[in-house]
Amino acid sequence: MLSSQRLRVLLEIFRTGSIAGAARTLRLSPSAVSHQLSKLEEEAGMGLVERGAQSLRLTAAGRRLATRAQEVLDIIEAAEKDLLAQARADAGQLRIGFFASAGYRLLPLALSTFTARHPAVELDLVLGQPHELLPDLERGALDVLVVFEHALDPWKPPEGVEVIHLFDEPQLLVVPPGHPAGQRQRVRLADLAGEPWITTYGTDTPVSVLERASALEGFNPMIRCRSDHYEVTLGLVRAGLGVALVPSLGAQGASGIQVCRLDGPRLYRRIGAATRPTNPNPALRSFIDYLRDASAQIRNALR
Repeated sequence: MLSSQRLRVLLEIFRTGSIAGAARTLRLSPSAVSHQLSKLEEEAGMGLVERGAQSLRLTAAGRRLATRAQEVLDIIEAAEKDLLAQARADAGQLRIGFFASAGYRLLPLALSTFTARHPAVELDLVLGQPHELLPDLERGALDVLVVFEHALDPWKPPEGVEVIHLFDEPQLLVVPPGHPAGQRQRVRLADLAGEPWITTYGTDTPVSVLERASALEGFNPMIRCRSDHYEVTLGLVRAGLGVALVPSLGAQGASGIQVCRLDGPRLYRRIGAATRPTNPNPALRSFIDYLRDASAQIRNALR
Protein backbone atom coordinates (compact mmCIF):
# COMPACT_ATOMS: atom_id res chain seq x y z
CA MET A 1 0.00 0.00 0.00
CA LEU A 2 1.29 3.44 -0.90
CA SER A 3 2.13 5.77 1.97
CA SER A 4 0.24 9.09 2.02
CA GLN A 5 3.31 10.77 3.54
CA ARG A 6 5.46 9.63 0.61
CA LEU A 7 2.78 10.65 -1.88
CA ARG A 8 3.03 14.15 -0.41
CA VAL A 9 6.82 14.06 -0.99
CA LEU A 10 6.27 13.09 -4.64
CA LEU A 11 3.68 15.81 -5.08
CA GLU A 12 6.07 18.49 -3.76
CA ILE A 13 8.86 17.25 -6.03
CA PHE A 14 6.41 17.57 -8.92
CA ARG A 15 5.39 21.08 -7.84
CA THR A 16 8.87 22.45 -7.11
CA GLY A 17 10.79 20.50 -9.74
CA SER A 18 13.54 19.37 -7.38
CA ILE A 19 14.36 17.44 -4.23
CA ALA A 20 15.79 20.58 -2.66
CA GLY A 21 12.59 22.51 -3.35
CA ALA A 22 10.45 19.72 -1.91
CA ALA A 23 12.73 19.61 1.15
CA ARG A 24 12.25 23.34 1.78
CA THR A 25 8.45 23.09 1.46
CA LEU A 26 8.19 20.03 3.68
CA ARG A 27 10.86 21.25 6.12
CA LEU A 28 12.88 18.08 5.68
CA SER A 29 16.49 17.50 4.73
CA PRO A 30 17.20 16.67 1.05
CA SER A 31 18.48 13.26 2.11
CA ALA A 32 15.19 12.53 3.94
CA VAL A 33 13.21 13.49 0.81
CA SER A 34 15.44 11.25 -1.34
CA HIS A 35 14.93 8.38 1.11
CA GLN A 36 11.12 8.81 1.07
CA LEU A 37 11.14 8.94 -2.72
CA SER A 38 13.16 5.71 -2.95
CA LYS A 39 10.75 3.99 -0.56
CA LEU A 40 7.78 5.14 -2.65
CA GLU A 41 9.38 3.71 -5.78
CA GLU A 42 9.79 0.41 -3.93
CA GLU A 43 6.13 0.48 -2.93
CA ALA A 44 5.05 1.35 -6.48
CA GLY A 45 7.32 -1.28 -8.03
CA MET A 46 8.65 1.10 -10.68
CA GLY A 47 10.80 4.19 -11.15
CA LEU A 48 8.99 7.48 -10.66
CA VAL A 49 11.82 9.91 -11.49
CA GLU A 50 14.64 10.15 -13.99
CA ARG A 51 17.80 11.24 -12.19
CA GLY A 52 20.39 13.18 -14.17
CA ALA A 53 23.70 14.67 -13.10
CA GLN A 54 22.18 18.12 -12.64
CA SER A 55 18.46 17.49 -12.91
CA LEU A 56 15.56 15.34 -11.81
CA ARG A 57 12.43 14.74 -13.85
CA LEU A 58 9.32 12.69 -13.13
CA THR A 59 8.56 9.78 -15.43
CA ALA A 60 5.13 9.46 -17.04
CA ALA A 61 4.14 7.11 -14.20
CA GLY A 62 5.54 9.59 -11.69
CA ARG A 63 3.52 12.47 -13.15
CA ARG A 64 0.35 10.39 -13.20
CA LEU A 65 0.89 9.28 -9.60
CA ALA A 66 1.58 12.88 -8.51
CA THR A 67 -1.76 13.92 -9.98
CA ARG A 68 -3.47 11.08 -8.14
CA ALA A 69 -1.57 12.01 -4.99
CA GLN A 70 -3.29 15.39 -4.95
CA GLU A 71 -6.69 13.65 -5.13
CA VAL A 72 -5.76 11.26 -2.33
CA LEU A 73 -4.44 14.05 -0.10
CA ASP A 74 -7.59 16.11 -0.73
CA ILE A 75 -9.73 13.16 0.41
CA ILE A 76 -7.58 12.67 3.52
CA GLU A 77 -7.80 16.38 4.34
CA ALA A 78 -11.61 16.31 3.95
CA ALA A 79 -11.82 13.25 6.18
CA GLU A 80 -9.67 14.95 8.83
CA LYS A 81 -11.93 18.02 8.73
CA ASP A 82 -15.02 15.80 9.09
CA LEU A 83 -13.48 14.05 12.08
CA LEU A 84 -12.53 17.37 13.64
CA ALA A 85 -16.08 18.65 13.18
CA GLN A 86 -17.51 15.44 14.62
CA ALA A 87 -15.21 15.79 17.62
CA ARG A 88 -16.82 19.12 18.47
CA ALA A 89 -20.28 19.35 20.01
CA ASP A 90 -21.15 22.37 17.85
CA ALA A 91 -20.75 20.53 14.54
CA GLY A 92 -21.15 17.08 13.05
CA GLN A 93 -24.38 15.08 12.89
CA LEU A 94 -26.94 13.88 15.44
CA ARG A 95 -29.50 11.18 14.59
CA ILE A 96 -32.54 11.11 16.90
CA GLY A 97 -35.38 8.60 17.01
CA PHE A 98 -38.59 9.47 18.83
CA PHE A 99 -42.18 8.35 19.35
CA ALA A 100 -45.07 10.51 18.16
CA SER A 101 -46.25 12.14 21.40
CA ALA A 102 -42.65 13.03 22.32
CA GLY A 103 -42.74 15.13 19.16
CA TYR A 104 -45.63 17.26 20.46
CA ARG A 105 -43.64 19.15 23.09
CA LEU A 106 -40.72 17.29 24.67
CA LEU A 107 -38.51 17.01 21.59
CA PRO A 108 -39.33 20.47 20.15
CA LEU A 109 -38.60 22.03 23.53
CA ALA A 110 -35.20 20.30 23.75
CA LEU A 111 -34.28 20.90 20.10
CA SER A 112 -35.22 24.59 20.08
CA THR A 113 -32.54 25.34 22.68
CA PHE A 114 -30.07 22.75 21.34
CA THR A 115 -30.17 24.12 17.78
CA ALA A 116 -29.86 27.70 19.03
CA ARG A 117 -26.62 26.71 20.77
CA HIS A 118 -25.38 24.30 18.08
CA PRO A 119 -26.72 25.58 14.74
CA ALA A 120 -24.09 23.72 12.71
CA VAL A 121 -25.08 20.27 13.96
CA GLU A 122 -26.93 18.39 11.21
CA LEU A 123 -30.08 16.76 12.61
CA ASP A 124 -31.67 13.56 11.32
CA LEU A 125 -35.04 12.96 13.04
CA VAL A 126 -36.74 9.57 12.73
CA LEU A 127 -40.31 8.96 13.90
CA GLY A 128 -41.36 5.49 15.08
CA GLN A 129 -42.30 3.27 17.99
CA PRO A 130 -39.41 2.51 20.37
CA HIS A 131 -39.53 -1.24 19.74
CA GLU A 132 -39.36 -0.56 15.98
CA LEU A 133 -36.36 1.79 16.21
CA LEU A 134 -34.27 -0.02 18.83
CA PRO A 135 -32.48 -2.16 16.17
CA ASP A 136 -31.40 1.08 14.45
CA LEU A 137 -29.95 2.34 17.74
CA GLU A 138 -28.13 -0.96 18.31
CA ARG A 139 -26.45 -0.95 14.89
CA GLY A 140 -25.45 2.71 15.11
CA ALA A 141 -27.98 4.19 12.66
CA LEU A 142 -29.33 6.34 15.53
CA ASP A 143 -27.39 8.19 18.23
CA VAL A 144 -30.28 8.43 20.68
CA LEU A 145 -33.84 7.13 20.90
CA VAL A 146 -36.50 8.79 23.05
CA VAL A 147 -38.44 5.88 24.54
CA PHE A 148 -41.33 5.10 26.86
CA GLU A 149 -42.08 2.17 29.10
CA HIS A 150 -45.50 1.52 30.60
CA ALA A 151 -45.32 0.54 34.26
CA LEU A 152 -47.87 -2.17 33.42
CA ASP A 153 -45.90 -3.37 30.40
CA PRO A 154 -42.17 -3.10 31.22
CA TRP A 155 -39.37 -4.07 28.86
CA LYS A 156 -35.64 -4.59 29.22
CA PRO A 157 -33.20 -2.74 26.95
CA PRO A 158 -30.97 -4.98 24.82
CA GLU A 159 -27.34 -5.53 25.70
CA GLY A 160 -25.20 -2.52 24.81
CA VAL A 161 -28.09 -0.06 25.23
CA GLU A 162 -28.59 2.14 28.30
CA VAL A 163 -31.81 4.03 29.12
CA ILE A 164 -31.49 7.37 30.93
CA HIS A 165 -34.66 8.03 32.94
CA LEU A 166 -36.14 11.48 32.27
CA PHE A 167 -39.53 11.60 34.03
CA ASP A 168 -42.71 9.66 34.81
CA GLU A 169 -45.76 10.68 32.82
CA PRO A 170 -49.25 9.98 34.23
CA GLN A 171 -51.98 8.27 32.23
CA LEU A 172 -55.10 10.45 32.07
CA LEU A 173 -58.75 9.63 31.52
CA VAL A 174 -60.10 11.59 28.56
CA VAL A 175 -63.89 12.00 28.24
CA PRO A 176 -66.23 14.06 26.01
CA PRO A 177 -67.40 17.51 27.14
CA GLY A 178 -70.18 17.28 29.72
CA HIS A 179 -69.37 13.72 30.78
CA PRO A 180 -70.14 13.20 34.51
CA ALA A 181 -66.63 11.89 35.18
CA GLY A 182 -65.26 15.27 34.13
CA GLN A 183 -66.78 16.86 37.23
CA ARG A 184 -64.80 14.67 39.65
CA GLN A 185 -61.33 15.23 41.10
CA ARG A 186 -60.30 11.58 40.78
CA VAL A 187 -61.79 8.64 38.89
CA ARG A 188 -61.20 4.90 38.94
CA LEU A 189 -61.25 2.96 35.69
CA ALA A 190 -63.88 0.62 37.13
CA ASP A 191 -66.27 3.59 37.38
CA LEU A 192 -66.41 3.59 33.58
CA ALA A 193 -66.56 -0.17 33.04
CA GLY A 194 -69.75 0.17 30.99
CA GLU A 195 -68.41 2.83 28.63
CA PRO A 196 -67.14 2.23 25.08
CA TRP A 197 -63.33 2.73 24.98
CA ILE A 198 -60.90 4.05 22.42
CA THR A 199 -57.53 2.42 23.10
CA THR A 200 -54.15 1.71 21.60
CA TYR A 201 -52.55 -1.43 20.32
CA GLY A 202 -50.17 -3.14 22.72
CA THR A 203 -46.47 -2.39 22.68
CA ASP A 204 -45.33 -5.24 20.45
CA THR A 205 -48.18 -7.35 21.97
CA PRO A 206 -51.94 -7.62 21.26
CA VAL A 207 -52.85 -6.46 24.80
CA SER A 208 -53.06 -2.73 25.46
CA VAL A 209 -52.24 -0.95 28.72
CA LEU A 210 -55.95 -0.19 29.14
CA GLU A 211 -56.73 -3.90 29.08
CA ARG A 212 -53.98 -4.65 31.58
CA ALA A 213 -55.18 -1.87 33.92
CA SER A 214 -58.83 -2.92 33.55
CA ALA A 215 -57.98 -6.51 34.46
CA LEU A 216 -56.51 -5.23 37.73
CA GLU A 217 -59.78 -3.33 38.30
CA GLY A 218 -61.82 -6.47 37.64
CA PHE A 219 -63.49 -5.72 34.31
CA ASN A 220 -63.03 -6.30 30.59
CA PRO A 221 -63.38 -3.02 28.64
CA MET A 222 -65.70 -2.72 25.66
CA ILE A 223 -63.32 -1.53 22.95
CA ARG A 224 -64.84 0.43 20.10
CA CYS A 225 -61.63 1.39 18.29
CA ARG A 226 -57.86 0.88 18.48
CA SER A 227 -55.43 3.56 17.31
CA ASP A 228 -51.82 4.45 18.11
CA HIS A 229 -52.48 8.02 16.90
CA TYR A 230 -53.63 10.20 19.76
CA GLU A 231 -55.12 12.75 17.36
CA VAL A 232 -57.53 10.01 16.20
CA THR A 233 -58.25 8.92 19.79
CA LEU A 234 -58.98 12.48 20.93
CA GLY A 235 -61.11 13.18 17.86
CA LEU A 236 -63.30 10.15 18.56
CA VAL A 237 -63.62 11.08 22.24
CA ARG A 238 -64.43 14.67 21.28
CA ALA A 239 -67.25 13.34 19.05
CA GLY A 240 -68.72 11.40 21.98
CA LEU A 241 -67.84 7.98 20.59
CA GLY A 242 -66.07 6.75 23.71
CA VAL A 243 -63.61 7.46 26.51
CA ALA A 244 -59.89 6.83 26.49
CA LEU A 245 -56.75 6.36 28.54
CA VAL A 246 -54.14 8.78 27.17
CA PRO A 247 -50.67 9.68 28.52
CA SER A 248 -50.32 13.33 29.40
CA LEU A 249 -47.92 14.09 26.53
CA GLY A 250 -50.62 12.90 24.13
CA ALA A 251 -53.33 15.09 25.66
CA GLN A 252 -51.40 18.34 26.17
CA GLY A 253 -53.02 21.31 24.49
CA ALA A 254 -56.04 19.32 23.27
CA SER A 255 -59.35 21.17 23.13
CA GLY A 256 -62.96 19.97 23.16
CA ILE A 257 -62.34 17.23 25.73
CA GLN A 258 -62.23 16.85 29.50
CA VAL A 259 -59.23 15.35 31.27
CA CYS A 260 -59.47 13.52 34.59
CA ARG A 261 -56.86 12.25 37.00
CA LEU A 262 -57.01 8.54 37.76
CA ASP A 263 -56.76 6.57 40.97
CA GLY A 264 -55.07 3.25 40.48
CA PRO A 265 -51.74 1.45 40.56
CA ARG A 266 -49.00 1.95 37.99
CA LEU A 267 -51.00 4.16 35.62
CA TYR A 268 -48.00 6.01 34.19
CA ARG A 269 -45.27 5.80 31.57
CA ARG A 270 -41.54 6.14 32.17
CA ILE A 271 -39.97 8.45 29.58
CA GLY A 272 -36.29 7.98 28.84
CA ALA A 273 -33.45 8.39 26.37
CA ALA A 274 -31.86 5.20 25.09
CA THR A 275 -28.21 5.44 24.00
CA ARG A 276 -25.16 3.29 23.44
CA PRO A 277 -22.70 4.16 26.25
CA THR A 278 -19.82 3.56 23.82
CA ASN A 279 -21.07 6.22 21.36
CA PRO A 280 -18.34 8.94 21.22
CA ASN A 281 -20.50 11.59 19.48
CA PRO A 282 -19.95 14.77 21.57
CA ALA A 283 -23.15 16.36 20.22
CA LEU A 284 -25.06 13.54 21.90
CA ARG A 285 -23.87 14.49 25.37
CA SER A 286 -24.92 18.09 24.83
CA PHE A 287 -28.34 17.07 23.47
CA ILE A 288 -29.00 14.83 26.48
CA ASP A 289 -28.40 17.84 28.75
CA TYR A 290 -31.00 19.88 26.85
CA LEU A 291 -33.39 16.91 26.86
CA ARG A 292 -33.05 16.72 30.65
CA ASP A 293 -33.83 20.46 30.91
CA ALA A 294 -36.93 20.07 28.72
CA SER A 295 -38.02 17.06 30.77
CA ALA A 296 -37.72 19.06 34.00
CA GLN A 297 -39.98 21.77 32.54
CA ILE A 298 -42.59 19.21 31.52
CA ARG A 299 -42.32 17.37 34.85
CA ASN A 300 -42.98 20.61 36.73
CA ALA A 301 -45.98 21.36 34.51
CA LEU A 302 -47.45 17.91 35.26
CA ARG A 303 -47.50 18.48 39.03
